[in-house]
Formats: sequence, C-alpha cells, structure tokens
Amino acid sequence: MTDRTTQAEPVAQPLTESHPVPLTEPHPVPPTEAPQPAAAAAPAPRDRRVLLAVARWTAAVAVFAAVGTATAYGITGMTRTDVPGLATESDGRWDYPELTAPPLPSGSPGPLADVNAAGAHHADLRALVLPAPAGARENKALRGSDGWLPTEDYLAEYATEEDREALGQKLLDTGLRHIAARGWTAPDGTRTRIYLLQFDTAQIVEAKIAADAVEFASPVHQLRGAHEAVQDQDFPESVVVTGVARVAYTEPEPYGGEQVRQAYLSAGDVYAVIVQSRKGGVPAVPFRQTVVLQSQLLR
Repeated sequence: MTDRTTQAEPVAQPLTESHPVPLTEPHPVPPTEAPQPAAAAAPAPRDRRVLLAVARWTAAVAVFAAVGTATAYGITGMTRTDVPGLATESDGRWDYPELTAPPLPSGSPGPLADVNAAGAHHADLRALVLPAPAGARENKALRGSDGWLPTEDYLAEYATEEDREALGQKLLDTGLRHIAARGWTAPDGTRTRIYLLQFDTAQIVEAKIAADAVEFASPVHQLRGAHEAVQDQDFPESVVVTGVARVAYTEPEPYGGEQVRQAYLSAGDVYAVIVQSRKGGVPAVPFRQTVVLQSQLLR
C-alpha cells in the first residue's frame, strides 16, 4: 500500500567552467582624441564564475527551503514507510501495521463511486476500524459481541445523562444499523477509542448526524473528561483525505485530570468518532496520524 523504496537525495555538484572566457584587448585611443572617462571594468572571468556560483547556490538553498516546508505539511498523516529514508519514530508517530483495505463483495462499488448514490460501505465495517499500533495494549471490551458494540457502550463516552439520552434517541430516530469499535492504550499512557457508526445512507450522516453533532466552536455533546473543547487550528489543512469530511477538537490548558482530543469523520454512510486521552496531555502527532489513517480506511 505504501512505497518502501528509499530515494537518494540529489547531490549538488560544484560549479566549474571547462573553457575560460579569454580576455579581450581594449581598442587603442587615437593620440589626437581627448581622453574619455574610463568605463567600469568588467569582472574578470574568475570573478564572473564566483558570482555565478553564488547565485546558483542561493537559488538552490531557496528551493530546498521551500520543498522542506511543503514536505513538513505533507507527511503529517503518513505512515513511516511513506517517507523515503525515514527510519526512526523521532517525530512521535506510532508504528502502525501496513494498512490494507478489506475486499469488497463481488460487483459492489466503493463508497465514493459515482454509481453508489447511498455512499454505502459494502465491506465489513469491523474490518474498517484502524488496528492498534505496535506495543499498544488493546481494550478488548470495545470489540463487543462478534465485533459489534452495543449502543449504550458507545453512549458511555458522554459526560451527562442528558446528553446520553438525547444522542441515544437521535441514533434510534436516524436508523443506526450498528457500531464497530476498537480501543487501546499506548506505552506512553495515551488511551485511544475509535467508533464507526453506520447508517442507511450518506445523506442521513450528512444531514442528521454530522450537521447536528458540532457547533462552530465546540461539539454539542460533551465527552467524559473533556471540560472544554476547541477546534484544533494546528491540524494541517493540507493533510486531507478526499471524500472524508473532518472536524477535530482539542482540550486547551489547563486540563482536568487528563487532556482529551477528539475528531469526527463523515465518509459515506459511516460516521466515525475518534477519542484520545492522557494524563498530562495528548501528543498532537499520533492523534493526527490516527485520524488521517482512519480516514484513509474509510474512503
């Protein structure tokens, strides 16, 4: 799914001149003419070569700087193998297994296909949940029975009884089909919960679920442990997955007992809720990596 080849960095070659430009002798001034003001001396060939080299190196530095800036935005949501030569996790990304989309039933279109007006995911929803990264301890309780999570277990993520009742009634009214979920705890203590809620059509998700789930500044329903939630303005806008709408929130300081980050994805007939929490703060990089990888599985 990803390209594991490593591309060598271009090596800049020193600027050389194999044929120096010969000096041109000036025309003699006739003795009868009055002396003319001396023109500014042209740079010697060596000087010209030095100036040309400096100009080229300056341009090269500017190009590499621009490319480096663009790359920094572009790799935020990639797996490590998407970036040639990346051999460590020093940037904080988790080591996820290589992702493979589950097979579609014979003759069934993908959720973004033009012929799929309902935006239906025909693949098994349980196979579309992002797997846990290396070293994580899985929360097997979120697997539910046969991989399907009861609605009340999903509603337990929300802080108040009022929110749980209101959201539960909405899910009933909009024809929630089932929920697939997965959760784990990373070695640094970050707890991740991912819920995929499937409905009959993409229109229901867009008009009834996604449109009502978030306000301009914060989610409508408060998650447990999240005393406040503001939009994650630092989530790179350039890291997008075509066909998947995304809204991400973070809990600003001061945190309570732990910080909570949350994201909501709309992809065809599936609505995804991603929650991460950790005492002392949730690292931004693995949270955004998780959101982008889950988005890729849903398209």
